[in-house]
Amino acid sequence: MPDHHLDITRETCPMTFVRTRLALDRIVPGEVLHVLLSGGEPHRNVVGNASSLGHAVIADEPRADGIRLVSIRRL
Repeated sequence: MPDHHLDITRETCPMTFVRTRLALDRIVPGEVLHVLLSGGEPHRNVVGNASSLGHAVIADEPRADGIRLVSIRRL
């Protein structure tokens, strides 16, 4: 299963989840999208909306530079 990557560290809400959703729509169920994001609001929106759409947030890791890596499995 290939991994897919999306960097939305320079995006603001609501574009953070719009870009994430478009990326999720382009991948096959079962594949994983790794999203790099910054800030509390983008993190809450991406994680909350992905979960509400039925996708699985399988990892959520803060990095030393303040960026978070969120891994979402498309279901």
